[in-house]
Amino acid sequence: MLNFDYDIPTKVFFGKGQLGKLGPEMKKYGDRLLLVYGGGSIKRTGLYAQVLDMLRENGIYWQELSGVEPNPRIESVREGADICKRESLQMVLAVGGGSSIDCAKYVAAAANYDGDAWDLCIDKSKIKKVLPVFSVLTLAATGSEMDCGGVITNLATYEKIGGGVADQRPKASVLDPTYTFTVPANQTAAGTVDIMSHTMETYFNRTPGTYFQDRMAEAILKTCIHYGPIAIQQPDNYEARANLMWASSWAINDFLADGKANVWTVHPIEHELSAFYDITHGVGLAILTPRWMKYVLRDETVQKFVEYGVNVWGISPDQDPFSIANEAIRKTEQFFFEELKIPSTLTQLGIGNENFERMAKKVRQVALDDGFVKLTWEDVVEIYKACL
Repeated sequence: MLNFDYDIPTKVFFGKGQLGKLGPEMKKYGDRLLLVYGGGSIKRTGLYAQVLDMLRENGIYWQELSGVEPNPRIESVREGADICKRESLQMVLAVGGGSSIDCAKYVAAAANYDGDAWDLCIDKSKIKKVLPVFSVLTLAATGSEMDCGGVITNLATYEKIGGGVADQRPKASVLDPTYTFTVPANQTAAGTVDIMSHTMETYFNRTPGTYFQDRMAEAILKTCIHYGPIAIQQPDNYEARANLMWASSWAINDFLADGKANVWTVHPIEHELSAFYDITHGVGLAILTPRWMKYVLRDETVQKFVEYGVNVWGISPDQDPFSIANEAIRKTEQFFFEELKIPSTLTQLGIGNENFERMAKKVRQVALDDGFVKLTWEDVVEIYKACL
């Protein structure tokens, strides 16, 4: 296990009826904010009205940035930063899923930057000062409510870039599982895959001696496997929604990653799919993950897949290692495509092989060089092809 410093300053208000605690917490940082949200779902559910009441009760002035896209665009970040500068706003509150929170994080950084907001996505060293960020979560998926990262898309350049600095981590987040009751089945499924993928990115890792982190990762994976289908079948099942929401936060708040040389591979490969075709992130991850698993399965990696198969899927250890590994991958496919009912191929999404080389060559080199298995861009093309 490697050395690390662990600090998660996000204050979490978890459970039913916790929204009222957010106003006094935000007042510690100012009384002028930008409210960031996506489509009309928070208005249909009544959450929007509750948030505005909370702001009024605490004497907080606000402006709004609405219509944040599922893969948040740099144009939305620019618009939000302009509002913050024009109105001298002091903080940013995101109400929604990871897209709204990611957008808010980069708005908060761009509000103190004189250049173009896209500069901050390309080079996080240019982020010098960040407005305080807060969130009210409505979708268990990205873990943005408790991490410092964000992912922004630039469709003009076919780029989707993830990054961030410590100050972009929310100061406080409200995690009320009842806010996720109205999330549709397909989004619940995609969110469950996203949580699992975050966990797998750190689980399939070459750093030795991380027994503790790996057992915790397996617990998160088993939580998703158990509660994902329940949440889909029973949308208002509080226990299922609560467990998925808390798993989402802990999958990516550095708890599993610290102590490891943590370089992700599947996410950067999927980001190119989203950048070129604007698909749902969790769907792309579901399609890619088992194909990546098959591609990197070999003598030097098989034992990790055995660990995964035995501890997560309950496969008997009294078999040939490759039989266990392949059965684990088959169970992963079955869960994604049959239980969660996510599309199983890129062809089903209307995606062909016309951009595979361009996409593969844009994947961050560090993700290919330093991940679980070293890959080339040609390997990425083969993984894409296996997804057709």
